Amino acid sequence: MSDRESISATEGKNTGDMSMNIKNVLVTGAGGKIGRAVLPELAKAGYAVRALEYTDGLAVPQGENIEVIVGDLRDPSLARRLIADMDAVIHLGNVKENKELFLDTNIKGTFYLLDACKEAGHIQQYIQAGSDARAGIYYYPQPIPIDENHRHSGYPGYYPLSKVLEEVLCEQYQIMYQTPITILRFSWVHDEDDILAHVTLAEPRLGVPVWRDWARTPEQKAYFESGQDAVACLVHADGSAGQRHIVGIRDVVQSILLALGNPTAVGEAFNVSGPSPFGYDVLANYVAEKLDLPVVRFEVTEFHDFFIEMSKSRSVLGFHPEYDIFRIVDDAIRFRQEGKTRTVWPYPG
Repeated sequence: MSDRESISATEGKNTGDMSMNIKNVLVTGAGGKIGRAVLPELAKAGYAVRALEYTDGLAVPQGENIEVIVGDLRDPSLARRLIADMDAVIHLGNVKENKELFLDTNIKGTFYLLDACKEAGHIQQYIQAGSDARAGIYYYPQPIPIDENHRHSGYPGYYPLSKVLEEVLCEQYQIMYQTPITILRFSWVHDEDDILAHVTLAEPRLGVPVWRDWARTPEQKAYFESGQDAVACLVHADGSAGQRHIVGIRDVVQSILLALGNPTAVGEAFNVSGPSPFGYDVLANYVAEKLDLPVVRFEVTEFHDFFIEMSKSRSVLGFHPEYDIFRIVDDAIRFRQEGKTRTVWPYPG
C-alpha cells in the first residue's frame, strides 16, 4: 500500500492467528460492471449478499441470497445501516471523471464505510476496489514493471485522483485502527464487446487513446469522414507497437473470490490484471483477421508502455488469470455474433 505493499506488524497488523468466518457480504456498486458479474458468483459460493443499488439507472441483478438496497453513498447515515449484520464489505461503488460528484461519492462515501466498520467492530474484512490508474500506467514512462510498491502517481483526472485518495484512507484506517483491509488494484476491466469498442474505429468507441484525435494523415482522416470501419494499431514514434495490460471480467471475479475470507490478504494490496501484456500490433492483426477489416496505424506520442507485475497476487492469493487478449477478443466477437445488447454505462470505461 502506498509506497509499501503491506503494513508492518509494528503498525498494528496482526493476522497470523486470525480466523475468518464470512457468511454475509455487502457489495457496493452492485449494478456496475464488476458488481453485476460478481454478485451471482458470491451467491453461488454460498454467501448471503446485500447489494447496494445506486439511483443512476444501473439496476442490480436479482437472485437468490441477494438482498437489494437502494441508496446513495453520499448519505452519511447509510453506511451504518448497510454493514449491520454483515461480515465483510466489497466496496466497488465509484463515479468516474465527475468533478461535481467524485469527492462526495468516492472519497466521503469510502470514509463513511471505513468509519462505520471501525465503529461497529464486527467487520472481518473490507475489500477496496483499487485501480492501476493510481500508478499512472500509460501516462508516465514505466521503465520497470508496476508492482505493489509503486508509488501513488495517478495520471491527470478525477478518477485516478479518487483512487489514490481512497487507498490513502484505507492505509490510514489499517494503521490507526487495525481495520482489516484488502485492496485489489484492477487493471482496465473488459467485458461484453469492450475490446472491440476500443480497438475499432466505428461506434461505439471506448477508452483512450481516442483514435480520431490522432488522425493526422489524409488516409487516417478518411476513415472517420466516410464512416468506414478499421482496426487501430497504436505505435510509437520509432514505429514499434504500444504495449499495455488489461484484465477480463472473469479474472476480476476470480480475484475477489480468492481474496474474500483469506486471512493472508488482510493488510495487503494486490495487482489484478491479465496473464500478460499485449502489443497493439498483435491485437490489431488478430481482430483484423477475425473481422476482415484493414489495420490503420496511429502514432500516439502520449502513450508509454507498461506491464503489471503480479507475482504477489499469484503467490499469496493463488490468482492465475486465464483471459489473455485473444480470449478477450474471442468473447467480444461472440457477444456481437449472438446479437447481445451492449450495456450503456454512465461513466467512461
